[in-house]
Amino acid sequence: MRLGQMPLFPGYVFVRLDLRDRLRVLQIPSVAKLVSFNGTPAALPEAETKEWCREILENLGYLLLSRKDQETYRRFQVLGGMRLEQNIPLHEAVLRMHILKNKILGFVHEEALSMTVIQVYAQEELEQRIGQFFDALVYHVVRGYEQASHRAHRVA
Repeated sequence: MRLGQMPLFPGYVFVRLDLRDRLRVLQIPSVAKLVSFNGTPAALPEAETKEWCREILENLGYLLLSRKDQETYRRFQVLGGMRLEQNIPLHEAVLRMHILKNKILGFVHEEALSMTVIQVYAQEELEQRIGQFFDALVYHVVRGYEQASHRAHRVA
């Protein structure tokens, strides 16, 4: 099984729905519940996800080749702090990063129709670099979130 074929979160299905329709969704036999935070269904803002995808894809070559782009990492630390200020749970912030990574990997897989052995190797190398890049981004989002949390606790 290839990387892009494995489910991101086994047992979970991501859906786009109007909140007024959530009762209809919950009546589907295999649906147990909607993931919620403090009683509010978890949402992944599509505009935000698309913007981050676009920005990362436009700069992907540069980002993957420059393994230590401190400005990029700093921006993701700031993002982590913003997520805390927005009362977004850390696990949801990390989930968004994983979804973004999978969208990019999905794009890579869609573009790979029939390939030579060398192209398959290049795709695997690209997937590995994307994985390493997102591992670093998740680390910096969490780091920024924790730093903001520590600052908030010192002030309180």
